[in-house]
Amino acid sequence: MHRVIAVTGGSSGIGKAIARLFAQKGCTVYELSRSGKDDSGVIHITADVTDEAALAAAFEKIAAEHDCIDVLVNCAGFGISGAIEFTDIADAQRQMDVNFFGTVRATQQALPYLRKSGRASIVNISSMGAPLALPFQAFYSCSKSAINALTLALANELRQFGIAVSAVMPGDVVTGFTDAREKSVAGNELYGSTIEKSVSTMEKDERGGMSPDRIAKKVWSLSKKKHPKPLSTVGLQYKFFAFLHKALPARLVNWIVGKIYT
Repeated sequence: MHRVIAVTGGSSGIGKAIARLFAQKGCTVYELSRSGKDDSGVIHITADVTDEAALAAAFEKIAAEHDCIDVLVNCAGFGISGAIEFTDIADAQRQMDVNFFGTVRATQQALPYLRKSGRASIVNISSMGAPLALPFQAFYSCSKSAINALTLALANELRQFGIAVSAVMPGDVVTGFTDAREKSVAGNELYGSTIEKSVSTMEKDERGGMSPDRIAKKVWSLSKKKHPKPLSTVGLQYKFFAFLHKALPARLVNWIVGKIYT
């Protein structure tokens, strides 16, 4: 069955892998990002997820050509790091504006066209940093936790329209996301260099992580299911971490995370 797909943040990393896979599967794929170009059967539309008017125009363009949209993948995002105490509130707000409210904006603009599909899907890209709050990346974890809550609420709200909603929580993935992280070491002396240690540990794990193609395959699988699992991850290691998060006391889980990253 031919499907029309929209992917935000589809010009690089996980988003690009998702867009390419759906195109390879024979779908008509549009990627929405600030910068990009038509690539491997993927049609680029310039749109920033913080710009509601640009998103509205992008989805109107897609709908004008195809009437409806079958799958929306919300992937646009970035990361900041630093101590909560020394993080500028404006930076924290920008983190939420892109990662969380960007997902909200894109979903709001796409929904009238997803509803026309009859059997549509929304797949949000979250993170294992949502259930496992990362020290010195608190606002990134907060943005992804918010996406998990949004996903669960949307799943109940949109069920009556035949729109399935799910989120993938990737662990460490090799992409340009690592180098693009906006890092602050303000207060590093006060915190005994734990800021640098925590972030460097995370970046080492990311550089040795899985291919974004594995996340793309998971998104493809979820997009085809009428009743997908609302929150899931990829890889035995991260499935085990997700299980521990549910099975163990929060205090113990948080202590383990702290031992790894501080």
